[in-house]
Amino acid sequence: MKAARHHRAFLIATLAGFLAISLFMGAGSSKGATLQASGVIAIDVLLLPDSTMVQHAEANNTRLRNLFPKGFALDATHRPHITMVQRFVRSADLDKVYAAANAVLAGVDVTGMKLEAFKYYYIPAKDLGLAGIVAKPTPELVKLQASLISALAPFSVETGDSGAFVTTPDDPIIDPQLIAYVSSFVPKASGDHFSPHVTTGIAFRRDLDPMLAEPFTPFTFSPAGAAVYQLGQFGTAAKKLKELNLKP
Repeated sequence: MKAARHHRAFLIATLAGFLAISLFMGAGSSKGATLQASGVIAIDVLLLPDSTMVQHAEANNTRLRNLFPKGFALDATHRPHITMVQRFVRSADLDKVYAAANAVLAGVDVTGMKLEAFKYYYIPAKDLGLAGIVAKPTPELVKLQASLISALAPFSVETGDSGAFVTTPDDPIIDPQLIAYVSSFVPKASGDHFSPHVTTGIAFRRDLDPMLAEPFTPFTFSPAGAAVYQLGQFGTAAKKLKELNLKP
């Protein structure tokens, strides 16, 4: 329950951020300045789902945008993904980070994993909600997360500042809650607290409630890729830094 409260608090902040980006900035964070004055960068090591999940995510996103046209589209700045780990690392060590992540992935049949999507969810914020599709955390996925965390540990630092994130001139200061979340991702969103999900969009709660009440037909999907992204305001995977190699 404690982990769920932490996850809920962050996703509420994420929802506020998506609204700020979508309504006021046109979801343009990836076009903003990438500042690394501190020598530290905030990263998201993530899995990119296969076409099965992407199709479900896009279909749900279309439904949500029809209900709430000011919501965000799934695009380059809001690409469907499953976060494995978020960390602050030294920007000078990024090549070592990529190599360490690739070494872990080389020993795992990631694309052979079968993940089960089993429900919709949303995180409420006043009259709106940030919605998505939740997958069950398999032992293999949890083990992969643990291996990535261990591999990145030598390059991780305790915290960073706004310069570690992708920002824009209009929004140069990162929410302290996001900085705290990335700093404490391990252990608060890892291991037994890991909740794999794909965010799909925003809508009014009055429309999301009936959606969650509908029967959800579970479906199986697999990861199709992996990458390291630099985080943007409110935890978006804002800029792709490196495509990672998966085991053939």
